[in-house]
Amino acid sequence: MNAWYLICFLSALAVFIAFTNQYILKMQTTIAITTGSVALSLLLIVAVKMLGDQTALFITQVVADIDFNQLLLKGMLGFLLFAGALEIDLTALRKQRWEITILVLFSTLVSTFIVGYLSYYIFALCGFSVPFIYCLLFGALISPTDPIAVLAIIKQMQAPQGISVQVEGESLFNDGVGLVIFTTIFAVAFYGTEANFEGVAELFLVDAIGGILFGLAIAVVGHFVIINCRDMNIRLLVTLTIPSAGFALANIWGISGALAMVTCGILLGNITRAKASKRRGPDGTRYVKDFWHATDSFLNALLFLIIGMLIVTIPLSWEIIGLGVLMIPVVLLARFISVGSPFLVFKRYRKYDKHSVKILTWGGLRGGLALAMAAAIPSNEFFVADYDLHDLMVVITYVVVIFSIIVQGLTISPLIQKSIQAAQDKPE
Repeated sequence: MNAWYLICFLSALAVFIAFTNQYILKMQTTIAITTGSVALSLLLIVAVKMLGDQTALFITQVVADIDFNQLLLKGMLGFLLFAGALEIDLTALRKQRWEITILVLFSTLVSTFIVGYLSYYIFALCGFSVPFIYCLLFGALISPTDPIAVLAIIKQMQAPQGISVQVEGESLFNDGVGLVIFTTIFAVAFYGTEANFEGVAELFLVDAIGGILFGLAIAVVGHFVIINCRDMNIRLLVTLTIPSAGFALANIWGISGALAMVTCGILLGNITRAKASKRRGPDGTRYVKDFWHATDSFLNALLFLIIGMLIVTIPLSWEIIGLGVLMIPVVLLARFISVGSPFLVFKRYRKYDKHSVKILTWGGLRGGLALAMAAAIPSNEFFVADYDLHDLMVVITYVVVIFSIIVQGLTISPLIQKSIQAAQDKPE
């Protein structure tokens, strides 16, 4: 069996879990898929470690041969971000553009450094002498939030628009910004780029601004083709070429494909979709929207199952798992400080839901992007206390992400309900 067959079987498993979840667990789909991937990982670990099952061992060998950097960061990520950006309401986004911009830039950077510094000292106290640059790399990969799971819950519960836009806009844009920060620190850590302000700033700005400008260019071309296209199938195929060929071209040019996909997706989802609906009718664009919504859910489900399989190939120990558990409060504290401090200023100029900071903190779920970035760290490059840095980062990130999606995702509903109640009780 090759890697392609494994992905096909995992795709079928993701659909099966989503189907059975409707009747048994009745969880939000992403949470159910994540729970299923954890259960599958545990079963395979038992099979490989204790029973010596040859089939399970063979599967783990196939997974070990997958290039996760190419598959996730250079492939699936473009589709995931583009699909998510298509759902953003640009009108609502404009009303809180300054808040979201500050949360995306300031909060992501602050969280990166807080996690980096705290993890550096905690690792040292636990006997793991991890150089600061790698701790900062961990801070960069764990700081971006994943909008998929919590947004589904927010929309399902019909949370106030202000909260929904803050979570949605920040999550999508800080995915792109977080990836740029990660790429910049990655270049310093592994490619020997000088860690001076000018060099790092230039690398960051070229990556970020180049990605946004490229996204605008793709959106202009895509807009022209889509609104002038008479065939519905060709319109759908045009949207498929953007996160495939467009994302690949951005990666080849060394600019942020993530920010390009978010920028392009927002413009096509708001401006192009509206004009195409007027010209061709709502049915001419509805099926494109439905296709990308289903694709987004499917790829996220597949992503978590693939990462779950990756964990099986990594030598686990209670030491590393314990480090992952210690990182959970660190990440939450960094999130609270980085989100809460801007709101101290925001509240001087505008009234917000009193539960905003709590929801943004507890609802800032970590997901597929964090796991994809951790999996992209090179193997056999650096060892810490006899552990490969790659394995260490993947396991710690996996523990944080699993807690985030399963525990935080399942317990965010009461906070959202309080926000809804506060909005209803607010005097007209």
